[in-house]
Amino acid sequence: MNFSNLQATSKITDEWAYPQGEPNRSGLLQVDHGPDHKLYWEEYGNPDGEPVMFLHGGPGGACAPVMSRFFDPARYRVVLFDQRGCGKSEPTVASAGPKVALTNNTTDHLVADINALREALGIGGKMHVFGGSWGSTLAMVYAIRHPEHVASLILRGIFLGTREDLLYMYQGNAAAFEDTPFELSEPGSYVTYPDEWKAFVEIIPPAERGDMMGAYKRVFDMTPASEAERERQLKAALAWSVWEGTISNMIPDNSDSGKFGEADFALCFAQIEAHFFANQLFLTPDYIVQNAGRLVGIPTHIVHGRFDQVCPLPQASRLAATLTQLGAPPASFVITNAGHSAMERETALALTAIMDGLPRI
Repeated sequence: MNFSNLQATSKITDEWAYPQGEPNRSGLLQVDHGPDHKLYWEEYGNPDGEPVMFLHGGPGGACAPVMSRFFDPARYRVVLFDQRGCGKSEPTVASAGPKVALTNNTTDHLVADINALREALGIGGKMHVFGGSWGSTLAMVYAIRHPEHVASLILRGIFLGTREDLLYMYQGNAAAFEDTPFELSEPGSYVTYPDEWKAFVEIIPPAERGDMMGAYKRVFDMTPASEAERERQLKAALAWSVWEGTISNMIPDNSDSGKFGEADFALCFAQIEAHFFANQLFLTPDYIVQNAGRLVGIPTHIVHGRFDQVCPLPQASRLAATLTQLGAPPASFVITNAGHSAMERETALALTAIMDGLPRI
């Protein structure tokens, strides 16, 4: 059986409703000093259209032009930007190292960056806020703090960011893995991706596997004093990045890890994620659910893959239940036969359909 063909059938290809466009304009916006953080941004679609602020995942995942294809270019003015420390923003973890790129890199800074970008691009009224995975988290945090700027939330692969959400993906049975690698002792993504899990776990010595995120963070925080230490750090970043990239797909393509296997991307992605996770996303515990009352009045659309092992479905169900209890049920809640990636066919088509059906601002 040709498994690469099987994997390809789960991804969207010719079914996109809108062609890949070119950006109308792009630029670097300076948002901070010491270090001089600059955000790379691109604008697609109708310059006079309804603004859409696109928030990528990770944190540290960066944007790509294909992310503009969820939106009708005749209707929407779509803003893509790379968050601090990654993509084409400056400085990045890969170019300047974590000590520089992770300085002033918190959720509060990212929320302020969205407002700075709004102002720089002349977005004065409400806008649609579209985010997936960590982007859904940031979108909700932004809407909680600035509901007056948000016409609607379009969220994919809900990530509520609690400790148990992170343990599901990064801890699993790691503590017992050395002696009983196939033991189903704890819930986790490893249950569905055992071979990929093995590669992720074995980067860390057995004695340190009781706290996988902490062990990886120590490797990332190390200042390499030799080529061997630099190699160890890069190997850890690649393992972290490829683990998430692989399990993001219901049917992973193990022959091609894509951008997740590229050194510069992995260094940014892994180290920014570890930085945010070590600091509880720079939010108080259960921040989104505890502050969900601030979302009442904002139409919220949720698309979530039934087989998502990066952000399992109960996170979306919990958000939907919370909003319903507040008297503001989701405007739509679509569960697709897909995993985590926005590029899986059913999820991409559902997101596009929601954007096509939104009431105009």
